[in-house]
Amino acid sequence: MSLREQINNDIKTAMKEKEIAKRDALRLLSSAMKQIEVDERKELTDEDVIKIIQKQVKQRNDAMAQYRDAGREDLYEKEASEAAIFEEYLPKQLTDAELENALRTIIAEVGAESMKDIGRVMGAASKALGAQADGKRINECAKKILG
Repeated sequence: MSLREQINNDIKTAMKEKEIAKRDALRLLSSAMKQIEVDERKELTDEDVIKIIQKQVKQRNDAMAQYRDAGREDLYEKEASEAAIFEEYLPKQLTDAELENALRTIIAEVGAESMKDIGRVMGAASKALGAQADGKRINECAKKILG
C-alpha cells in the first residue's frame, strides 16, 4: 500500500471513529497532495508524498513559533497536534549521533575540508538523508563538523 493510500484509509478510519482533529489534519494533507498533482500533472510517488509531509511539518513548526511568541497557546496546541499527526507518516528520523556519523561519511566521500565545501556536502546529504532528517538539522550538523 502506498503512503497516499494509507493516508486516505486513515482519513476514513478517523471519520468512523469520530477523531475530528486527526480527520481534519489528514484532509489538509490530502488537499496539499491533490494540489501538487493538479499543478504538476503527475502521479505522486511515496518520495513526493514524504516531501509534501515534510513541508507541512515545517510550516506547522514555523507557525508554532509565531503563536508561542504571540502568546496564543490555543493555536500553538492546534499546530503542534497537526505536526505530530503528520510526523507519524514520515520515516524514522535520525538521532543526532546517527546524523553526525552519516554526515562524516558523506563529508569524506565528497572530499569536503572546510565551510567552502558546504554546498557539495548539503547536496549529497540531502539526497542521502532527506527523508530521515530535516534540512535545517543536516545543515547545522554539517557546519559543526566542518567549522
